[in-house]
Amino acid sequence: MPMKTAIVLPTYNEAENLPQLVAAIFDLAIPDLSVIVIDDHSPDGTGQIADDLAQKYPISVIHRSGKLGLGSAYRDGFDHCLKFGAEYIFEMDADFSHQPKDLPRLLKAVRGGADLAIGSRKIPGGQIIGWNWRRQLYSNGAMSFARLLLGLKTHDITAGFRCFSAAALKKIDYHAVQSNGYAFQIEMIFRLEKAGLKITEVPVTFPDRRLGRSKLGSKDIWEFFALIFKLIITK
Repeated sequence: MPMKTAIVLPTYNEAENLPQLVAAIFDLAIPDLSVIVIDDHSPDGTGQIADDLAQKYPISVIHRSGKLGLGSAYRDGFDHCLKFGAEYIFEMDADFSHQPKDLPRLLKAVRGGADLAIGSRKIPGGQIIGWNWRRQLYSNGAMSFARLLLGLKTHDITAGFRCFSAAALKKIDYHAVQSNGYAFQIEMIFRLEKAGLKITEVPVTFPDRRLGRSKLGSKDIWEFFALIFKLIITK
């Protein structure tokens, strides 16, 4: 499926959210837009719902054998998008914490010269709604810890709402980014900054998911700390 702009949308048990999200995305009428759903064999039937939606919208569905991780989903999605000639490639969650209305703002930033535009919660104008103080504290502490030790300039290094230029993805070896949880997002920033690419942060409001359950687990937290120390060694 030829495309100019593509959204890579990893899913696992998002049957409640996916139809509404897809409708909201295509209501924006972004020209030459495709959505790539990467479904990890969701027990709730998300994969079949995605197949049904593909009969109505320009959607490609990649069915995977099991829960193989966020990072590998994005690697597979990037491969697909680049194969079919996408110029602008989004990462986006399927739970409405990344609001479709912000897609044109991120796309505009990359068209304006950024290699990567991030929907940022950690710059003036950005905010998180629905997190308690403890979750906010852990998030801010982890990000400050990673930014300090790795010398990163980007503020919201764990944000998963992103728009890349295809050229930027081709300049870094994203297949070498083997982190499979949320650490994937940090390692991608590390590689982009190290390559001297331009990263722009666009303020967004990040509401906690409306339906379904968070996928963050203890494995992601351990992987985060392991990644930080690995990158320190290789810096």
